[in-house]
Amino acid sequence: MTTTTTSPTRRDVLPWSALLALGTAVFITSLTETLPAGVLPQMSSSLGVSSGAAGQTVTVYATGTALTAIPLAAATAGVRRKPVLLGAMAVFLAANTLTAAAPGYAVLLVSRFLAGVAAGLAWAVLAGYARRIAPPGQEGRAIAIAMTGIPLALSLGVPAGTLIGWRASFAAVSVVTLAVLGWITSSVPAVSRPTTPADEPKPTTRQALRAPGVTAAMAVVVTFVLGHTVIYAYIAPYLRQAGLATAVDAVLLAFGIACLVSIWFTGSHIDRHLRGLALTAAALFTVATAAFAATTAHTVVWMAAVAWGLGWGGTPTLLQTAAAQAGTRRGPAVADTAQAVLVTLWNAAMALGGIIGGLLLQRVNITAVAVTAAGLGALSLAVITLAGQHAFAPTDRDAP
Repeated sequence: MTTTTTSPTRRDVLPWSALLALGTAVFITSLTETLPAGVLPQMSSSLGVSSGAAGQTVTVYATGTALTAIPLAAATAGVRRKPVLLGAMAVFLAANTLTAAAPGYAVLLVSRFLAGVAAGLAWAVLAGYARRIAPPGQEGRAIAIAMTGIPLALSLGVPAGTLIGWRASFAAVSVVTLAVLGWITSSVPAVSRPTTPADEPKPTTRQALRAPGVTAAMAVVVTFVLGHTVIYAYIAPYLRQAGLATAVDAVLLAFGIACLVSIWFTGSHIDRHLRGLALTAAALFTVATAAFAATTAHTVVWMAAVAWGLGWGGTPTLLQTAAAQAGTRRGPAVADTAQAVLVTLWNAAMALGGIIGGLLLQRVNITAVAVTAAGLGALSLAVITLAGQHAFAPTDRDAP
């Protein structure tokens, strides 16, 4: 069943205001997830806990998302998308406000878990929403615009948070969230709920995974996100070993700028070259992390950081689009369920990546971290190559 939307004035013009509103929602949810990594010393000192304990605020957030994205998406499957998104962002606002004012560690953990729950539901809706309000043939570009918030959060949001303090950072996120609620209300068109025929039950996770191409897309989500997180979470120790301890911020800035270039290029070409872009992204990531493992020569490290950003920046858009395309073949309701599965696996891979990387760093060495990331990148590349018929399906211009 085709989902109806409130269309822009011209059907060939992207609804920029609406997509930027969704992109800002992506930005604040991504920033909230990763912000503690930049303010751990401040949080631990303020609350009187160790840095390791403060770091669990990232794990709690990811756990809240992973545990609830699928059941909440299923529970709200019959509700129109705009009220669901607004409700999720309202809970997100309350959770971040509580985080900023948390009097102690226990309250902080509760608020972070609640923020993760709200973000999980929002993420299950956002990519599908961007796709539905886009003109025909520009769905991938619309998702790319919405997903721009991810590299912006990594390259700009986290460094800014370290400058103004952790409580001020979360308070600022709450202020932006309040503005986004108004922006979504006024600019984002309503879309009908992803219904199925009345005599059919709502699609389950198993049914979504049975749709051709969905399982392959999810396999790439797990391997690619796991590989990225393994190295990203421990890039500072790697750079210290490489003799670049004083250049961590600069290297991450170069990585972030490369991410922005990648997502711009991906958005411009994804609707015609999904398969080619996915193969290129996985190859760039694999080469970059293999270079990290092979040498700590400064020139190579800088070049590898840029290649990593070029490979990773567009990846969220590529994976969201691949899952959406595969699920949509069985109907919009199946596509929404597939997106909820993607959100769950994404956050589970992030949590697991931090654990695996930490164990490798403690029990082996930092080189083992880079080797593992490269191996997972190669596995992602292999899955994309073999799954081209249904997931990451080639277009005419992708053909040799």
